[in-house]
Amino acid sequence: MNNLLALVITFVIALAWLRLMDFFAHRGWIESRLSRKLIHIGTGPIFVLCWLLFKDSTQARWMAALVPFAITLQFVLVGMGVIKDEAAVQAMSRTGDRREILRGPLYYGIVFIIMTVIYWKDSPTGIIALMLMCGGDGLAEVLGRRFHSAPLPWNANKTVMGSFGMFIGGLGLAAFIVGVYVCAGVFAAPFLYYLTPLLIIAAAGMLVESLPVKDVDNLTVTLAAVVLGALFF
Repeated sequence: MNNLLALVITFVIALAWLRLMDFFAHRGWIESRLSRKLIHIGTGPIFVLCWLLFKDSTQARWMAALVPFAITLQFVLVGMGVIKDEAAVQAMSRTGDRREILRGPLYYGIVFIIMTVIYWKDSPTGIIALMLMCGGDGLAEVLGRRFHSAPLPWNANKTVMGSFGMFIGGLGLAAFIVGVYVCAGVFAAPFLYYLTPLLIIAAAGMLVESLPVKDVDNLTVTLAAVVLGALFF
């Protein structure tokens, strides 16, 4: 496929998912916390799967990175109040304060840009890091809030069920995307080769996410995955 066409398709699909969640949250069909996490969980896999549409070339990764760049720029403008978009604020903030978008959602977009440019389809490290951030961090809050469980001894704001969601969500999504890339012939090794690293990186991501730090999970979890990915791959 022509890379320009692949870029357009990727952007349309990613934007459609974002606007769908904005619409649901603005209508009150889903609460803003849930829409925020559905955006968090769904946008990443959609984007990374669309990498397969791009032909291998030196500019492909940079063209693909334009998608999260454009969306992140929109986040910044909405968070600063330059663009008035109540649907986006309701979908991406916890309390309805547009300035929240300048923290978690902004970090999310920045990480996607960096991982796309640095790792692209050359290594599973970037993909695994992104999927931990999407599936793991996203499912952690969803399960943690919906199922009562004991708080963690070192962080009363995080629960056992939330950490379980982090591990299962990150591992499951990373394994799925890596499996697709193996089947597509992008990664040459058999899937079982990646299974042990995936388990270890997902466990490390779970531990890092459980630490008593606020609003920087998107950065710390990704950094942990990148460090371990450098050792394994």
